Amino acid sequence: MTALEIVTSYYSSFNAKDWDGMLALLHPDVRHEPNQGDARIGIEKFSEFLKNMDETYEENLTEMVFFSTPDDSRVAVEFTVNGIYKKSEEGFPEAHGQSYKLAAAAFLGITDGKISRVTTYYNLPLWIELVSTPAND
Repeated sequence: MTALEIVTSYYSSFNAKDWDGMLALLHPDVRHEPNQGDARIGIEKFSEFLKNMDETYEENLTEMVFFSTPDDSRVAVEFTVNGIYKKSEEGFPEAHGQSYKLAAAAFLGITDGKISRVTTYYNLPLWIELVSTPAND
């Protein structure tokens, strides 16, 4: 598979909530660089992240646009996150089913036919505003 095919499959698995399918596309030493906080290294740490995400958020990605490098080593993707905040996370507003829609982007590296880096960016202050606004309930 090309880098673009690997990443497209990764996000298709995300939207299908096929966590095993996502994990199967990751390099054993994957580096996950979240929008905030320290990087997570390895599939086990990434799997823990996915479990927390699944418990806390209900998300579907739309309006996806993919870009890949000519050497087939990196892919960038921009998308819209359509979500529901299901379970409160420490340091964030209380969750009570608030919906949100947010632009985001990710940058992925490919090594030996597997995703070796996932770096995600979104506007955290905007997300906090969206889940703090009563009109979003």
